[in-house]
Amino acid sequence: MKKTAVLLYPQFSEYELSAALSILMQGEKPVIIVGLNHHPIRGEAGLTVLPDVTIEELNVEEIDSLLLTGCMDIFALKDEVKLFEFLSLLEKKVSVIASISSSPFLLAKVGLLKGKKYTVGITEEARILSGVFESDNYSDELVVQDGKLITARGRGFIRFGKMLGEALNLSFEAMVSGIEKELGVSKLFLYGEHYFPINS
Repeated sequence: MKKTAVLLYPQFSEYELSAALSILMQGEKPVIIVGLNHHPIRGEAGLTVLPDVTIEELNVEEIDSLLLTGCMDIFALKDEVKLFEFLSLLEKKVSVIASISSSPFLLAKVGLLKGKKYTVGITEEARILSGVFESDNYSDELVVQDGKLITARGRGFIRFGKMLGEALNLSFEAMVSGIEKELGVSKLFLYGEHYFPINS
């Protein structure tokens, strides 16, 4: 089975990946962690991850999908030329690209959102100032799929993971009901970017 490449960069958002990674695991989908270099990558909540390979070392013939998470300052990556070359190459090789929160900026910068319906977790002002987004194709929906592209805002991370699993034809347990069962609660309450258990 081909792998899902998970691209990480400094200050990446851990929780935005949580549901997607759980669903990939449930579906027995191999994952490979890709970094810009070999240095440990520290997430915004302090989790440090060692990449399996760099963007230059990844064998693109071994993967069929790409997973991108947001980070605290996505615009800090705007001059990473090799990163954008990597994304352009990968787009031609994979069947699914899943991008959440601020990370659709990376796709838009290399033209992968051109003519595509999308959503993104940055403000309207930031979208306009970046100069890379097509305003007419922006959607307020939490999660949007257009062809091989899945984009989401951060608080849609559970639905985002579910749509990724479905796009890859994986077998997995519905995430929200699974969380509720694990926590022993009847429902979850969404506040800001996080879910909190409620006992009824």
